[in-house]
Amino acid sequence: MTLPIPQSILDTDLYKFTMQNAVLENFPDVQAIYRFTNRNKDTTLFTRECFERLQTAVSHFDQVKLTPAERVWLAKTCPYFPPQYLDYLENYRFKPEQVHIEFVPVNGDKGHIEMTAEGPWVETILWEVPLMACLSETYFTTVDNDWSYDGQEDLAYQKGKALLEAGCVFSEFGTRRRRSFHTQDFVVRALIKATQDLPNSGKLTGTSNVFLAHKYGINPVGTVAHEWFMGIGALKGYESVNDLALEIWETTYPNAILLALTDTFSTTAFFQTFSKNPARAKKWHGLRQDSGDPLEFAPRAKEVYVKMGIDHREKMIIYSDSLNLDKALTLKKQADEIGFKASFGIGTFLSNDFVKVSDPKSKSPALNMVIKLAEVNSKSCVKISDDLRKNTGNQEVVKDVKKLFGLPVN
Repeated sequence: MTLPIPQSILDTDLYKFTMQNAVLENFPDVQAIYRFTNRNKDTTLFTRECFERLQTAVSHFDQVKLTPAERVWLAKTCPYFPPQYLDYLENYRFKPEQVHIEFVPVNGDKGHIEMTAEGPWVETILWEVPLMACLSETYFTTVDNDWSYDGQEDLAYQKGKALLEAGCVFSEFGTRRRRSFHTQDFVVRALIKATQDLPNSGKLTGTSNVFLAHKYGINPVGTVAHEWFMGIGALKGYESVNDLALEIWETTYPNAILLALTDTFSTTAFFQTFSKNPARAKKWHGLRQDSGDPLEFAPRAKEVYVKMGIDHREKMIIYSDSLNLDKALTLKKQADEIGFKASFGIGTFLSNDFVKVSDPKSKSPALNMVIKLAEVNSKSCVKISDDLRKNTGNQEVVKDVKKLFGLPVN
């Protein structure tokens, strides 16, 4: 059984590199802790074999590196990366000693996995995505074997075809919770084939996975994640965190596409700040919706833009929260009616949508897991999502930040 070690350092999502470069430039000396959370802890257990194989796989991550050919491609494809960052990335090696994995027995051979990555922020930032992808693939080869690849590539093709026929602009976002690297590989291949077969409908804008973008000659897609806002909030204070995070980001990437993630401390808190700076709102190309009721988002965003005197029809909304085909088509219809340009980042629905071989009418569910930034310089990092189930971090800090932004505490 082959260990699921990344074939390349590029086998991760683009936003990890954009954020690593931003951390290198702005917070090079900050120490960080990332922490794994299994959101379905009550129903999903791991085996000791899974735990041991994960440990073994992680111990080999120091073999992963950026090749000279990959560097040349990355410099050409992502010109917003300065040479000094590409130098850093070429010399970067994962340090397995930064990752601490424990097995907590619950029922015989089964139990929970606890996992942290600890060290300089600029180094540990790259662990999140490949660690989750590695754990998912290990789980589905050691714990849950009641599934098959049969028909999966055609299923991905049909999904791509349906999205394109509906005129959707979308990208593949499935690295973190993919069933396996093999799954994501053939999904991207199938989506490209669908695009070739329907050249005048919709658009596949690319994939978040930089390795697969390189392999198939399509665009790597991604901007920024919650941890950027979380880290800056913990380091600099929360009162102006959204504005400061956007300011530092646009200073770091003045010539890149600027898409603001709105829900790190609730969309309400984000819009409170965003609406006070029309010049910045006009400069940024659009917004990303990642939690809460997506059907409430576009009307709310339109209201914010209109009050600032900005034509919302020039702006884009990226939807990226647990999307499937029906949800994407419903949101596209609404966005078209309101006047926003809509795009969709679709992950698990493409890279981990399987059924049980023993009961084809039942899903073989993906792992519901995250690895979040937990601390920077010993200060607790929090996330106050529009979905209460996604709130993370020290609960006392969560309460304080909610009070600061006038949000309900309970």
